[in-house]
Amino acid sequence: MIKFLDFKDLNILHKEELISSISSVIDSGRYILGPKVEAFEAAFSKYCGVREAIGVGNGLDALILIMRAYKELGFFSDGDEILVPANTYIASILSIVENNLKPVLIEPDMDTYNMDVNLLEKSITKKTRAILTVHLYGRVSYSEKMRSIARKHGLKIIEDCAQAHGAAWKGKKVGSLGDAAGFSFYPSKPLGSLGDAGAVTTNDVKLAKAIRALRNYGSHEKYHNIYRGINSRLDELQAAILLVKLKHLEGDNDRRRSVALAYLRGIVNDKLIMPQIEDDKSHVWHLFTVRTKNRNKFQRYMLDNGVETVIHYPIPPHRQPAFIEWNKRNYPITEEIHNTIVSLPLHSAITNKEVGQIIKICNAY
Repeated sequence: MIKFLDFKDLNILHKEELISSISSVIDSGRYILGPKVEAFEAAFSKYCGVREAIGVGNGLDALILIMRAYKELGFFSDGDEILVPANTYIASILSIVENNLKPVLIEPDMDTYNMDVNLLEKSITKKTRAILTVHLYGRVSYSEKMRSIARKHGLKIIEDCAQAHGAAWKGKKVGSLGDAAGFSFYPSKPLGSLGDAGAVTTNDVKLAKAIRALRNYGSHEKYHNIYRGINSRLDELQAAILLVKLKHLEGDNDRRRSVALAYLRGIVNDKLIMPQIEDDKSHVWHLFTVRTKNRNKFQRYMLDNGVETVIHYPIPPHRQPAFIEWNKRNYPITEEIHNTIVSLPLHSAITNKEVGQIIKICNAY
């Protein structure tokens, strides 16, 4: 059986480095907001090409804290509107409603699965304050047109980089394209920890300062609370792990790109709609998604032939019970994607033999 993903496979090659780094944390006696967090924040900010990186508890918290900080700094107010892709993972939308802001769902472009920038302006109102662009599946969702629209209307661009660590647009890495960005380091991500972890990146020093306080009970100085903050701190162990894995990120991304290219060249079954790509560096292939009309039949066929596939994601946000007030809304492109999409195994530890088997099995479908 070719598994969709095995976390152990992703980390076994770096086991000795990881153990050494973890041991240094144990020996240090510093476990919260210590030298490993500081070192990772410095390394990650340099990698992304920004002034500031702030380690937090997870990717959802990263986005929540960005919006919360913008409220504290007076940029956002309760009820303000945030434009967000209708086909994103629900975490993007949860970060908006958690801050008492209003998500405005934008249909995706069927060719890229990312937010359709041509639909942005007609959704902007006097209450619109930001575009939350999601680099879905690892592909950059950003353009000159998006930037121009944001500037014209005075909007912030917030990047959801949870799936796109290392992807680049015109030589600039995600996390540096907008005003602020949230990253998840969930174990399956291109840069994955061994548990929950996240970060915010930005060139806005004031925003970074507010987020550093908000992640730590609203405090820069112990027992002096500027804000009504939360506890969402990247811990020293995860920072130590991420420092090791950051060194391998570019190589891992190159491996995923080579596997994706093999799929794109090798799978020639007209029953499968393949993803499109223009610029190799703009995609890190966190997920390799195909679309097919009878998805259940295809998944059963793949499993019967020893290949595990996964659906990302089976239910769009506007159909979730959590947003029952949206359940009767109609987003046909989003629904078409969610009803037909399937992810094939693709990760940095997959073997060439497994890739060849998957191509052969897909072509025989």
